[in-house]
Amino acid sequence: MVTHANLSIGEVNIGSLCLDSGIELPAVTLRYERVGPVDAPTILVCHALTGNHLTIGTPDEPGWWSGLVGYDLPVDTTKFQVITFNVLGSCYGSTGPSTINPFTNELYRMRFPKITIRDMVRAQHAALMKIGIPKLHAVIGGSLGGMQAFEWGLLYPSMVERLILLATTPSLSDYGIAYNHIAERVIKSDSLWRDGNYDNTEQIQGLEIARMIGLVTYRSASLFSERFGRQRREDNFSVASYLDYQGKKITQRFDPNSYLYLLDAMNSHDIGYGRGGWKEACQHYVCPILSISYENDLIYEPRSIAEFTSVTPNCSYHHVHTIYGHDGFLVEFDKWGPLIHDFINK
Repeated sequence: MVTHANLSIGEVNIGSLCLDSGIELPAVTLRYERVGPVDAPTILVCHALTGNHLTIGTPDEPGWWSGLVGYDLPVDTTKFQVITFNVLGSCYGSTGPSTINPFTNELYRMRFPKITIRDMVRAQHAALMKIGIPKLHAVIGGSLGGMQAFEWGLLYPSMVERLILLATTPSLSDYGIAYNHIAERVIKSDSLWRDGNYDNTEQIQGLEIARMIGLVTYRSASLFSERFGRQRREDNFSVASYLDYQGKKITQRFDPNSYLYLLDAMNSHDIGYGRGGWKEACQHYVCPILSISYENDLIYEPRSIAEFTSVTPNCSYHHVHTIYGHDGFLVEFDKWGPLIHDFINK
């Protein structure tokens, strides 16, 4: 275990996990970050698609939510203990396609079983039980992380005292599924992908393109115009150079097969599945909920988030005006961070 101040990074083996598919997944391990007083109320943070467990990170390498979670921030780590798990199926130390199948001693790759958002949450629940945390003051997440938060409130209602849902909807829209389908096709069409049996020393260009597609949908036309203004860099437009850079960057830190598995989990998620539809499922939430939408979010539309809140008991709704679109939950903390602070400190 690596320790930095009152922050620790480690892993927990939860043993076997029965998936929604009925498959028993053996020797499941989740990587996690844990910070704050161990006797303080616990807040579980759930990360998005290509995120990881490093919510806070270190001074040298700040985490993806280091502007929201930390000392004297909206989620104050002197008052709360904050835990983030790298989700099941990801590639930052948790069990997934890039880990070894203990039965074959080979990488799972595309032989990894199909997983769902509910599988991710059940794995996190088992990990918390292993760590010895029976109660959660709040569960908070955005995008794919928000989908996990949705399920936490339905799978373990007696364990969760508050839910905070950011830029997320009860199920993924057809528009979101459409873009995920394009991303999946470009990865699988790459000759180097080889049905998931690629050489790890080679960069899968399909993943680069998938990332570019994602970035265009995560942000708004206004943001692109303001940031790039049709400027050129050498013989290319600045916006094109930016997308090329981000595409190459993702291949250095993320596993293409994990990307495919997590896209599939997003596509299949629906809180109403097996619960009589999403509106019926909403009636089973028992804890207070804070739901926040972001202007120009193409994938998780504000109108869908507002509709969810209108039929859900004890649910408050706020809309954030921003040009960042879906990525609004990763920036401009001054606009919506106070809402989080007030909600968890009530």
